[in-house]
Amino acid sequence: MTFSPLTEHLDTPRLVLTPQVPDDAPWLAELFTARGTGTVTVEAAVERIATMTRTRRDMGIGALVLRDRSTGDALGYCALVVGRATLDEPELAYELLPHAHGHGYATEAAAALVDAAFATGRTRLWSTVRTWNRPSLRVLEKLGFRRERVTTDGAGEIVWHVLDAPS
Repeated sequence: MTFSPLTEHLDTPRLVLTPQVPDDAPWLAELFTARGTGTVTVEAAVERIATMTRTRRDMGIGALVLRDRSTGDALGYCALVVGRATLDEPELAYELLPHAHGHGYATEAAAALVDAAFATGRTRLWSTVRTWNRPSLRVLEKLGFRRERVTTDGAGEIVWHVLDAPS
């Protein structure tokens, strides 16, 4: 099936979501380093941005930066990715800088991205979250995702959630 490309600009009451640009590399490196799995350099973040730009061009899905509407400051990203899913039924992913946690930004951005994803013609989305990540599990619950199954990999349990387009 052919889908429309994901929009490159979304507005919410508090956020503006736009594609990543090379100037986003410093905060993106900070975000990836905050995961606690090793230091990510600005140069590596620039490469990841270039990869995401190609992905958006070639696949029609990808990451959008969450920017505070009033300040323009980057808060994190929200994305549709193949990840553990497929291009027809992509995975919703989101990640925020530590100082942006707990303010509802992930829910606000993800809700806008879910609507945009269904506007491309897709009828189902997935999201996978580690069992320890209670805040992300709560975001999915607020968005109406339902728990589908649990799998395990070398890092532990992964909860699969699914959301069907409204009929």
